[in-house]
Amino acid sequence: MRHVLSYLKPYMKWMIFAWALMLVELLVELWHPLLMEKIIDDGVMKNDLHVIWKWGAIMIATSFLAFASGIANSFVAAYVGQQYGFDLRKHLFEKIQSFSLFNFGQFSTASLITRMTNDVTQMQNMVFMSLRIMLRAPLLIIFGMVMALFVHVKLALILVIAVPLLLVFLIWMMNKAATLFSRVQQMLDRVNSIMRENIAGMRLIKAWVRSTYEQQRFTETNESLMTRTMTVLRFVETITPVLLFVMNVAIIMILFIGRNEIHAGSAKAGEVVAVINYATRMTAALSIFTFITMAFSRARASAQRIAEVLITTVDIIDEEQAEGTTIQKGEIQFDCVSFRYPESEALALQDVSFSVQAHETVAILGETGSGKSSLLQLIPRLYDVTEGTIKIDGIDIRHLKQEHLRAAIGFVPQDLLLFSGTIRDNICFGMETISSEEMIQAAKDAQIHDTIMNFSQGYDTVVGQKGVTLSGGQKQRISIARALVRKPKILLLDDSTSALDVKTEANLLQALKTYSCTTFIVTQKISTAMEADVILLLKDGQLLAKGTHKELLKTNELYRKIVQSQLGKKGLDDVETSAQYDYIERK
Repeated sequence: MRHVLSYLKPYMKWMIFAWALMLVELLVELWHPLLMEKIIDDGVMKNDLHVIWKWGAIMIATSFLAFASGIANSFVAAYVGQQYGFDLRKHLFEKIQSFSLFNFGQFSTASLITRMTNDVTQMQNMVFMSLRIMLRAPLLIIFGMVMALFVHVKLALILVIAVPLLLVFLIWMMNKAATLFSRVQQMLDRVNSIMRENIAGMRLIKAWVRSTYEQQRFTETNESLMTRTMTVLRFVETITPVLLFVMNVAIIMILFIGRNEIHAGSAKAGEVVAVINYATRMTAALSIFTFITMAFSRARASAQRIAEVLITTVDIIDEEQAEGTTIQKGEIQFDCVSFRYPESEALALQDVSFSVQAHETVAILGETGSGKSSLLQLIPRLYDVTEGTIKIDGIDIRHLKQEHLRAAIGFVPQDLLLFSGTIRDNICFGMETISSEEMIQAAKDAQIHDTIMNFSQGYDTVVGQKGVTLSGGQKQRISIARALVRKPKILLLDDSTSALDVKTEANLLQALKTYSCTTFIVTQKISTAMEADVILLLKDGQLLAKGTHKELLKTNELYRKIVQSQLGKKGLDDVETSAQYDYIERK
């Protein structure tokens, strides 16, 4: 809670101002019972109309003052709450943006969304209530007892006994409710997760006719959320009846003892009324504790969840002496690189070593799970190596600033993502310096320009969420264009041509040769690998072989099997003439 509340420091002056306004309200409320005592004892009991008018006018004037202070306090409290929520969401988003892929694995997407929305809203509500009533209520109770003791000690002792017992009860309830509300937030994460999965996978749900199943799954989770929330609310709602019962018993005792004190001459009617007035005001303040307890309990649970994100240690950070060097060539060297995913015991890559010259094209082949995507993700430091080093232009990538490293890399991941917006927005992807000519050229090289121009709005065509309105091949080519427009020194294509036909892929590979960049292509197609300068063959995280197509045909049995499975026996022939190359491409 303390870490999350530290973001209130810039608004401390406004908070002090809000509390000052609240104190004005409080002073008026504490003073009014004394004024009523004077009106009754000096005015009503003595039939002095002047005293009644005098102190009545003062009560009305101070009531207006309290009213104005309350309105101003509400405006200031709302301002601080909204600004605090804005800052909290901003810092949460910045923190999430700094996460490595390992950090993202620690939190579900639905949980992060809930923390940035619902949990932040709970903190906003708590801040608003703390400036408006959360501090006012306990102060009214404390000083109400003091003022009651000042009026009549014997009568006030009843409140002195009852109120502390109720406060102990409230503190216990608050701690219990915080734990229960934390479980409610976790269940809300689950509901959001199912909603997100359904929206993202609607095509599959429709195709498999699983709407009824998904509705049942959502209903069960939603009912669990409802049941758990109702359980907590019922628990919290028991606070008010207990408070009212105890305080009403206390008021009855004050009336009974006060009557005896008046008959004995040791108390005046105005004093009894004043003590009862303090008791009723304290009862109202204690009743507010129901809402305060609920708000504070929710906020405490939410603060813990927000703090978990804010204090998460990011495992991939720039070194203090990291170089701001810009990558010039794109030479890459893997030196005894081993890698395992965090929280996994198995090595995804084991003792991989190879070097690639600048502007070479590297094809990476291997069966599923052989480590192809893992190898690509290490180059832009989406993960850090477990052992060994990766050097670019002779510099260990851990000694480079991440911003400079990744700015020189164009990366097209296996799981494609297009953002809601136009095709233009997706290709340029926030790069305001990109001209229309550069964008169009990148699209042409990616073999998507003609397709885009066939759309009614051209580059201003709006794509659906995640590009659902486009085919797989169209999404791949737009994603490639997004990488090419950066004019990268290193281009990483993770199985990004799988949905392209042979002719389109051949044209794309030919266009890529015009770029001054080192290109890595993860592929399952031998026709694609044959166009590369170097082929890396992976199996179970190990580099089995490295060489050209002709070299691997001669030296590696596994590669020959792959070639034969795709090109037949003729693919095993020594390919020397361009005519033979053309034949294999047509196949």
